[in-house]
Amino acid sequence: MNITKKQRNNIIFLVIIAILIIPQTRQPIQILLHKGLALFSPSVIDEDERDTISSYNWKLIDENGTTYDFNEAKGKVVVINFWATWCPPCIAEMPSLDKLYRKYKDNVVFLMVSDENNEVISEFKKKSNYQFIVHSSASTYPEGFDVSSIPRTFIIDKEGHVVVDKTGAADWYSDSIQDLLNSLLE
Repeated sequence: MNITKKQRNNIIFLVIIAILIIPQTRQPIQILLHKGLALFSPSVIDEDERDTISSYNWKLIDENGTTYDFNEAKGKVVVINFWATWCPPCIAEMPSLDKLYRKYKDNVVFLMVSDENNEVISEFKKKSNYQFIVHSSASTYPEGFDVSSIPRTFIIDKEGHVVVDKTGAADWYSDSIQDLLNSLLE
């Protein structure tokens, strides 16, 4: 029996649809696709278009139960990432965020914010050997951090200007982001 080109294409199409529908294969494929999209570095907001953080009144609790007052971040360079362990684009960008964290953790405030329970987060971090510390909001986050989809990442300079506001996966360990952080730290 000969299969025509049209029949072969239909079979391939049906196999792809089936793979995307089956839960066990859907997430790995989505993560792979987002890793491809995350090859790009986020863009920096033009200086004249940057918003400024108007309030630092935000309380967070880290995965160890320690409270963090966002007021402590005033005058510092800050990276805030809203994410979840079930989110394919979040998972896709995590390796680059962890590498960035490992390199800059002594000079930059990293707030990796998730509303998931600590057991889920701990298992996720352990599986990939991530070192960043995860926080959850203990109060409403300040105006300007309107997060309607994840991942959502902000980079804030020492004066409180939002320099990067990126929704979706990105390469956070790119040369351009490292150059940006180095310039913000000067």
